[in-house]
Amino acid sequence: MNAWVRLLRPPQWIKNSFVLAPLLFSGRARDLDAVLAAAVAFVAFCVMASGVYALNDAVDRESDRAHPTKRLRPVAAGTISPRAAIIASGVLIVAGLVIAWQGTVGLGVAAGAYVVINLLYSFALKSVVILDVFALSSFFVLRLVAGAAAIGVQASIWLLLCGALLSLYLGFAKRRHELSIVADDPTRHRSVLSHYSAAFLDQMSAVLLSVTVVAYIMYSLTSETAALVGSQRLAYSTVFVLYGVFRYLYVVHEKDGGSPTEALLTDPALLVTVALWLMYCGWVIYQPFQG
Repeated sequence: MNAWVRLLRPPQWIKNSFVLAPLLFSGRARDLDAVLAAAVAFVAFCVMASGVYALNDAVDRESDRAHPTKRLRPVAAGTISPRAAIIASGVLIVAGLVIAWQGTVGLGVAAGAYVVINLLYSFALKSVVILDVFALSSFFVLRLVAGAAAIGVQASIWLLLCGALLSLYLGFAKRRHELSIVADDPTRHRSVLSHYSAAFLDQMSAVLLSVTVVAYIMYSLTSETAALVGSQRLAYSTVFVLYGVFRYLYVVHEKDGGSPTEALLTDPALLVTVALWLMYCGWVIYQPFQG
């Protein structure tokens, strides 16, 4: 049972919190129907994500054995057979799609696109330099689109842009970490790493960090959410965003982090920063003490 839990990777479900972002920032978190619809979307993406992880572990089992930590994954370690992992993957992906199609058409389409791009990534795009990270970023954008479609609102272009840029930043930072821990022979773990260099990845991270912060400032000042707030108070949340991305960069370089999920779940400073950011944004948007 422990091996199956590790195969399905429930801690990674935190990535699906992107599905809930439109609920928070649209001002509809007090609407029970919207909350239930967003919850259905969240569950659908959690189920599909676990199916994708099981498939990737089966496909990548040989390269995972060359990685110092991924070699302990159940399929790479031989605890679960590749055939069993693939069967579980198929069942979970189909189940997730069925759940998604119980909601809106837009949610079902976004879920289908998420599965298709994941399959393309698993069998082709993960070996194409730069496009591999763009594919990873698209998963986060599709989560935002799905969350908006589930509750019947139009996703803000600034929110989508922030999500895309942030996930690109995290993706290139993750590649930087992978390159550093398998520097002796990077192609044994992931063939695309041979096309990256530390200097290039550091430069990409610096550029993306800058434009991500600028995009968030624009979102906090000009988006529909900013209009809903009716003041510039949402822009003050930029301080949490700045500290968060700087802290993540520090974790990647100094504390041997790398995985966005692991960093978020294990670094107390990041946990506190995200919690404070959510509380501040919730207070500004919903103004709980002002009637």
